[in-house]
Amino acid sequence: MDAMQITEYAQALYRTHGDRAEIEAAQKVRESEERGNATQARDWRAIQAAIRSHRGALQS
Repeated sequence: MDAMQITEYAQALYRTHGDRAEIEAAQKVRESEERGNATQARDWRAIQAAIRSHRGALQS
């Protein structure tokens, strides 16, 4: 997943789940790891980081 896709997913997740978006992304990381899908887990970690960054920008 490229940076643009990560940003789009993060924004969509934040619009849908608000403050719970980061928690939702963390859950997707765990689910991906449990299924042994390292690539998908890496993508969800990047999405989680983008959400965290977005939330930080909103709080500044």
